[in-house]
Amino acid sequence: MADARRKLDIVAETGPVGSARIHDSAPKHVAGEAFYIDDIAAPEGLLHAYLGLSGIAHGQLTSLDLDAVRAAPGVVSVLTAADIPGANDISSTHRHDEPVFATDRIRFHGQPLFAVVAETREQARHAAVLAKAEYAEETPLLDIAAARAAGGRLVTDPLKLERGDVATAMAASPRRLKGAMTIGGQEHFYLESQIALAIPGEDEDMTLLVSTQHPSEVQHMVAAVLGIGSHAVTVEVRRMGGGFGGKETQANLFACVAALCARKLKRPVKLRPDRDDDMAITGKRHDFVCDYEIGFDDEGRIHALDAVYAARCGWNADLSGPVTDRALFHMDNCYFYPAVRARSEPLFTNTCSNTAFRGFGGPQGMVGAERFIEEVAYATELDPLEVRRRNLYGVTERNITPYHQTVEDNIAAEVIAELERRSDYQARKAALREANAKSPIVKRGIALTPVKFGISFTATWFNQAGALVHVYTDGTVALNHGGTEMGQGLYIKVAQVVAQAFGIGLDQVKITATTTGKVPNTSATAASSGSDLNGMAALDACETIKKRLREFAAKHWQVEAEDIAFLPGRVKIGAREIAFKDLIAAAYMARVQLSATGFYATPKIHWDRKAGRGHPFYYFAYGAAAAEVAIDTLTGEYRVERVDILHDCGQSLNPAIDKGQIEGGFVQGMGWLTTEELVWDKKGRLWTHAPSTYKIPVASDRPRVFNVHLLDNAPNREPTIHRSKAVGEPPLMLAISVLHALSDAVASVGDYRVCPRLDTPATPERVLDAVERVRAEAAS
Repeated sequence: MADARRKLDIVAETGPVGSARIHDSAPKHVAGEAFYIDDIAAPEGLLHAYLGLSGIAHGQLTSLDLDAVRAAPGVVSVLTAADIPGANDISSTHRHDEPVFATDRIRFHGQPLFAVVAETREQARHAAVLAKAEYAEETPLLDIAAARAAGGRLVTDPLKLERGDVATAMAASPRRLKGAMTIGGQEHFYLESQIALAIPGEDEDMTLLVSTQHPSEVQHMVAAVLGIGSHAVTVEVRRMGGGFGGKETQANLFACVAALCARKLKRPVKLRPDRDDDMAITGKRHDFVCDYEIGFDDEGRIHALDAVYAARCGWNADLSGPVTDRALFHMDNCYFYPAVRARSEPLFTNTCSNTAFRGFGGPQGMVGAERFIEEVAYATELDPLEVRRRNLYGVTERNITPYHQTVEDNIAAEVIAELERRSDYQARKAALREANAKSPIVKRGIALTPVKFGISFTATWFNQAGALVHVYTDGTVALNHGGTEMGQGLYIKVAQVVAQAFGIGLDQVKITATTTGKVPNTSATAASSGSDLNGMAALDACETIKKRLREFAAKHWQVEAEDIAFLPGRVKIGAREIAFKDLIAAAYMARVQLSATGFYATPKIHWDRKAGRGHPFYYFAYGAAAAEVAIDTLTGEYRVERVDILHDCGQSLNPAIDKGQIEGGFVQGMGWLTTEELVWDKKGRLWTHAPSTYKIPVASDRPRVFNVHLLDNAPNREPTIHRSKAVGEPPLMLAISVLHALSDAVASVGDYRVCPRLDTPATPERVLDAVERVRAEAAS
């Protein structure tokens, strides 16, 4: 394995950036040697905590008898809200609507009531179910329809985006139609469940190892719950076994409970829920209902659009405000609407509090956008791809978004045209139509859909990052930054940036765990901004050190500073070249500081939410996918036969990592849109709570033919880190092509005259229902 790694890790003369490098932990992953929190040797005196959960979804907690829990074998302590020295609140917003433990009102099935601490995890698990709780149960609101029927209580303020005179444009449109689409949610299903290990220190100190995407938020939440300053809490994250947004805010609960128990008992405490409890407690991707009215003409051009995106948000605000905002930000996808109005409806329900998930509301907005296009295409009997083209944003005109940002980097048309050529889309579509006419049972479908995804946190203050770089006297480098590694390859990308800056090999850069003790006030690793922010912060630290080194070398060797260059494997100083480590050794002897912090704040962005106007995104990432499917019209079962992807990564920092992100994101998106279905019963209990009842994609679900290409010669127009573009979230939305390929196949049973209106997830049951409905409508 070591030989294989060396073979893949050859340093090119041009440096590490832009070369295909394996993930820094890949060999350890394969060998089972990568340390996750549950792999760390247990500290002396370790105890285990577990959560006691509510047995109803809505009502009043009238009594809670914990005597049997306390008397259970191995139990050391039981903690409730009364044991919290600080605030019984871990809400990530100013609404303070998320208690650690419920005290009176129960708002969802599985809400934590208490924690039990025992000598072993099994003892804690068994004891947690012995509590005797009594409730005054009330009827829960479990979905969007029920929430609306009950008055439509919102968990946070809604957003409205508007541009143009929608009423006038709608009335003047030659054609109009109305519709609604249901868009399902999704469980994160990270491989490593939520977990936290809290280790108390002297005075008020608390060190936590947490599987979280947001170490600083965990730090602040733990401090608030314990009633201490943030400076007494240190949070460390080496790697997560997946996050996908599910560990942006949802890790707070587990970290705070572990820390609370450790503080009281003055012993280390670990908390790791079972998969079933993890899925019941934690939030998921928001499911939406999109109601829309479209005004258009016979040429398939949209004149006006009015849409409402209602979301099942759960029992508290969490991140539902920004998630539903971002759904509106992406309800245009690549398309220009001359007059547009979009409103969000973030609804309270008695279900787990839905949260961030890869794409952060953008995918739901984009699915709606593609439904708008499909509706117009079938109404005008035009090819859906042609309708997409006719409604694309322009370059110098027709380029203002619903939130009044000018699209300055539009390459959607070029990406679509290039993928159409690469995938032989038109010829294949004609062949499928001909084959469908001769095949009474198996029908095939094909679709090509584009993606335009805005990059930046819409909460402008999160668009900042810090880094810490140490250069040691032997020329090796220690790198630390505020980003977290959840398998996406952030650490290796930032290490490549540092190695390139100094002209050294990657083996000379030590990647260290993210910790709030080294880089403070970190932003969440989210919004696809990890490489953009942390790469630039690390480069800033490197440039500070290099400036000092240039000044030293110029003085020491009597050359001009501009005659000093950091080259691969060496430093050019005037006419001479020396090894990097030799320069460092000399600089150290001359008492030159070889450590620096770095900082980066994204420029140009601003957002006025009240006005619904601004420039919330630094740039857009583009892509397109062509998907081909085959469905069985007797059962609704289907296969994804082929997928071709062309994706815009700018000037890729690491093509191997980026292709992996594209492939993984696409398959995850395909799972969301096809097989992953969340089901609650009438009591508010989650039925799909484990792999036995919740179907994520497996290897056999992948496209039979899967072609992935990066867009060539397309550096970012903005001065991002080495002109690269974010690649974490945008590829997930390429999977919308699968949904529309299924829709195309369904439409064939009605001779392509009836819009299938296929909701998600497009399970075989839904596909079969759509087939029968389209056939019946076509016959009538």
